[in-house]
Amino acid sequence: MISGKYKIRPRYDEVDQMGYVYHGNYVSYCHQARTELLRKFGVNDKVLEENGIMMPVISMNLKYLKPSGYDNELTIRTFINKLPTTRLHFEFVFENDQGEKVCKADSTVVFVDKESRKPKRTPEIILHALQAEFEMLSN
Repeated sequence: MISGKYKIRPRYDEVDQMGYVYHGNYVSYCHQARTELLRKFGVNDKVLEENGIMMPVISMNLKYLKPSGYDNELTIRTFINKLPTTRLHFEFVFENDQGEKVCKADSTVVFVDKESRKPKRTPEIILHALQAEFEMLSN
């Protein structure tokens, strides 16, 4: 399993009238955490674009466990449990600064050719970047 940790402090404009982080912002936070995890392995949006790869989300599920508010730092733990073949699945756990779980989420992306917009198998640059980490973890 590959994992990463990303911290975010919700801004004033990200909370609703009740003072809670607006539920839709958790999707954006997942995207940011996913991006930072892949960046750790040298795969960022710029690299993907340069290689004609797009990664649309085909599934997103969130379970809200406890509200969080403005300026309450959130730690997002992101997990990739297996090497992808055609889809890449991410799991997310959000914790507040007291270590309490406030949200759990998962999302799945597929790899799409930028020009044809057709799905494709996992690109070599992603396999190469992640495979070494999975092999190191299994030893």
